[in-house]
Formats: sequence, structure tokens, C-alpha cells
Amino acid sequence: MYDYRRGESILGAFLLGGIVGAVLGLLFAPKSGKENREFIAEKAKEYWGEGLELYEAGKEKATEVYTASKEKATETSEELKERLEAARSRLREQVETVSKEAKEKVVEVVPSAKETVHKVGHAVKSGVETAEAKAEELLDLVAEKAAEAPGAPEAPGEDAPALS
Repeated sequence: MYDYRRGESILGAFLLGGIVGAVLGLLFAPKSGKENREFIAEKAKEYWGEGLELYEAGKEKATEVYTASKEKATETSEELKERLEAARSRLREQVETVSKEAKEKVVEVVPSAKETVHKVGHAVKSGVETAEAKAEELLDLVAEKAAEAPGAPEAPGEDAPALS
């Protein structure tokens, strides 16, 4: 199915119809063959010259548009490169600043962290020593109570019930 929404197809059909109509009009005109041939040759030369002029003008215009577009693309490319480099520079500066601040914070925090770890180590060691002492005291107390109990065996033997 032909799509009539495309403008170039309609324009092409119109031009083709005009050319065919002009040729048929000349062929069926009431002039002699020689006059028609001369007229057609003259018009062909005239239209050929106009066609060449249009071709040259179009070629010139296309070259101008191409050159202008190329210059604009180069300008835009350079501008984008400059913006990108500026953004990279800002990012580098920000990274350097944040890195420097982080290093300074680490330097500030490390001594207090070492001190805290040292204190925690002493506290844990002290807690373990205290727990050992309490466990030893408790075992001694249990042993004394076991020894004081009447009829209690000294140590569990084979006849003692198993604890499960």
C-alpha cells in the first residue's frame, strides 16, 4: 500500500507528472516536427543549465553546512573536554581533602584507641585473675564442705553413681 504521508513521494510524483505533461504537450502541439525538435533542444539546454546551476548551488550549500557543522562539533567537543577536565580537577581536590582529613583523624584516634585497648586488656586480665581466684576459693570451700560431711566418701569411686 502506498503511503501518501511522505512529502518527497508526492513532490516527486508532481514533478514527474509535470515533465510528462510538458513533453506530451510539445509532441502534440500544432508545430512542425523540426520546430518542435528545435524547441525541445533549446528547452533541454536551458533546463540543463538551470540544473547545473542548482547542482552547484546545492553543492556549495552542502559544503558550507558540513564545514559549519564540523566547526560546531569541534567547539562543542573542546568545551566538553574542558568541562570534563575541570570536573576531574574538582574531584581530585575533594578526594585529596577527604583523604587528608581521614589521615588526620586516624592519627588523632590511634593513640586513644591504643590506650583503650591497653585498658581493656588489663581489665580482662584482672577479670580472669579474679575469676580464677573465686573459682579456686569455691573449689576449696566445696572440698571443705565435702570433707566435713558425715559418711561422705573422700573421692568418688567405682561404686558412686554416675552423673549424667
